[in-house]
Amino acid sequence: MFDSVLGACYSFGCLRCPSGAPHYVAEDCLRTLGYYALALYAQGAGQPDAGTGQQIDTDIVSLVTHAQPLVIAVLAILLVFSAVSWAIVLAKVWQFGRAERQSSSFVDVFRKSSKFSEVQAVCPTLAASPLVGLFQSGYAELNTQLRGTAAGEAAKPSNPGVRPTLKSLDAVDRALLRATTVEMMKLERRVPFLATTASITPFIGLFGTVWGIMSAFQGIGAAGSTSLGVVAPGIAEALIATAAGLFAAIPAVYFYNHFTHQVKKFGAEMDDFALEFLNISERNFT
Repeated sequence: MFDSVLGACYSFGCLRCPSGAPHYVAEDCLRTLGYYALALYAQGAGQPDAGTGQQIDTDIVSLVTHAQPLVIAVLAILLVFSAVSWAIVLAKVWQFGRAERQSSSFVDVFRKSSKFSEVQAVCPTLAASPLVGLFQSGYAELNTQLRGTAAGEAAKPSNPGVRPTLKSLDAVDRALLRATTVEMMKLERRVPFLATTASITPFIGLFGTVWGIMSAFQGIGAAGSTSLGVVAPGIAEALIATAAGLFAAIPAVYFYNHFTHQVKKFGAEMDDFALEFLNISERNFT
């Protein structure tokens, strides 16, 4: 190797040997030696390991396809968790977006209408709003209690006629509370799976990491060598499992917190709407 380097340097004119004079190495020659060393390193990359004679291949796809069955099973489980989590994320983004838009429209209709029957008429077109469920539950309870008013004509104060009365305002309040619980359960559906993914996938990835390290040490013991060709595959498999666990967990944590905040926001809106509905009912039907 050293002779080849010297030959290259002589060919480039970097080493000059006058008669009887010692070798003279100029600054340009040092630079040329560095370039030549880099070229030798690049040429030697991907060559078999000197200790084992095995090809060192750290390509991710190759590592996954040649991984041990247990490591492949760990990666498959993490892939399933990640795919289901992203499906839930996309579904919830679409659901909450519709609910927010339709809730805004429903509140405008509710506050501009003079009759509850008018609000009831637009409910089917705004069914994605959780406020619609509250209104329909309270409206049904009002219709069962009102006297002297035909079903479906429970009115706000602008409606002329005999003033209807309620038997129990607490019953209307309980109906609204029950509807709030139902709507909250709809909003929270499948969101806990994101928390489960965020909690469990790092440990599944850690299990793959530990197994990969164990396999690496077993390979060292079997080969009687600590060369890179023996250690690298097992360590690389371990790091892939860890990365896959984090890839599944990090988005799940973020979107779980985001959706939990959104659910609390909808809960506050439903509480405000329930109070507003009770105020109208008490002011006009008691």
